[in-house]
Amino acid sequence: MAKKTTRNNKLLSINKEKTSPKIYSLLLKLVNDDREDLAEMVLKVDYLLEYASSSIKQKDFEEAREGLEGAKTRIDKLKKEGADTEYLEYLFEGIEKKCKM
Repeated sequence: MAKKTTRNNKLLSINKEKTSPKIYSLLLKLVNDDREDLAEMVLKVDYLLEYASSSIKQKDFEEAREGLEGAKTRIDKLKKEGADTEYLEYLFEGIEKKCKM
């Protein structure tokens, strides 16, 4: 079977410009391993981390904590499924440090 790329996969083509190269690389690997469900979860985590980060910039720490909790839950699910979560955890830890508890 041919590798899936932005040309032949809707999920990848939609998100290539929206995500960072490391997130896109993770999406590409998951899609090619026939784990589009996990790729969609990675996109949700990425969104929640971006949301938490923007909430911190707006000094809305409660919203940031909610976003971080949702991201952590999904990162744990991804870990259980065997997905590479190293970069997502790195982002999570960096944003969590900025969030005043």
